[in-house]
Amino acid sequence: MKKPISAEEFQEALAGEFKALCAKAAEAINSAHAGHIIAESEEPVRDAVAVFRQQLYQMAVDIRQKSEEGAFSPSATGQQATSAGQGAPEGYSCDGKRPSGDKAQGVLGQGKRKHRTGR
Repeated sequence: MKKPISAEEFQEALAGEFKALCAKAAEAINSAHAGHIIAESEEPVRDAVAVFRQQLYQMAVDIRQKSEEGAFSPSATGQQATSAGQGAPEGYSCDGKRPSGDKAQGVLGQGKRKHRTGR
């Protein structure tokens, strides 16, 4: 069972990145000329938010992966699992066809009729 990611985990994990985002946004807004704040700061802020969004999703994947790694146990004894139950289903070869051939071919070929020539 997977453990849900909490908002608190995100806050802790992304605290430094969020501070950096706020610093970049403040710098872009403060360096813009009066009357041109949006026009001059919009692109740098948008780029900073895009980087933060990427960091957020990467952190979410990392947190989720770490929580699921702890829950996974390949075997209770710690021994390597045998290959029983793996591979192609019984009666099939590794290419997915039955040893007697592909049954679909026989069904598809049934609709063909030979035409008489020369009446």
